[in-house]
Amino acid sequence: MRFPSHLVACFLLVLPITVVAQTNPQTASLGRLLRKGAEPPQRIQAARVLGESEDPQALQPLCEGLQDPSGEVRAAAAEALGKLGEVGGVECLEARKEEPDEAAQAAITAALKTLRELKARPARLYVMLNGVKDATGTVPPEWVKATEARMRRKLTQLGARLAPEKESEAEARGVLKKEKIQGYRLMAEIRPGPDGGLKLSVMCLRYPGKQLIGNVEVQASGAEQGDMLEALAPRAIEEAASSFGWKK
Repeated sequence: MRFPSHLVACFLLVLPITVVAQTNPQTASLGRLLRKGAEPPQRIQAARVLGESEDPQALQPLCEGLQDPSGEVRAAAAEALGKLGEVGGVECLEARKEEPDEAAQAAITAALKTLRELKARPARLYVMLNGVKDATGTVPPEWVKATEARMRRKLTQLGARLAPEKESEAEARGVLKKEKIQGYRLMAEIRPGPDGGLKLSVMCLRYPGKQLIGNVEVQASGAEQGDMLEALAPRAIEEAASSFGWKK
């Protein structure tokens, strides 16, 4: 596999809000509807939309939806957890193994199968994501955290195994030897962009170690900060995968 030694710059020049998936306020609103909607059909629809949102923050409200008084809502929440594809959903689904409603039990079983298979996939690469830094000083901390969560989600979708924080070099090398995969360290930073936009820069290094492989940068403008970051997070990982040969 051949890696570029130069810096790679990739740009999203103008990104309308209409192409963005769920924003964090929408996820929160849907979560409230799932918890407090007056009628089961409202709560069912909220669960379904959360399942399609690709938002890691949808995991918690969907897990809470497994406790809903309505079996139909519990079934919808379980199905949505399978579609969301967050392996963290395994724990809350396993806690409902004694589900009394047949339809909900079937949905839980199916979702568990999906997530366990996702969790058990052989890793294609090993990644240490060193968080996301805000160099603008204007991005709310919760949006910075959400950006990191979306980057982690995209890495998982690409078959990456994520390294734990404070892992020793010996531990990392042990994983790489056992799994027979390459290790990478990603350092991400949110920077000001032109026309009031934002840039998301991701530096890629060898892991363990500090050998620079390259850098990708994506940018967006013409939308709210949260909307831009929501779109930029997965896009930056996609560009890194393409530039550094992770998709081969």
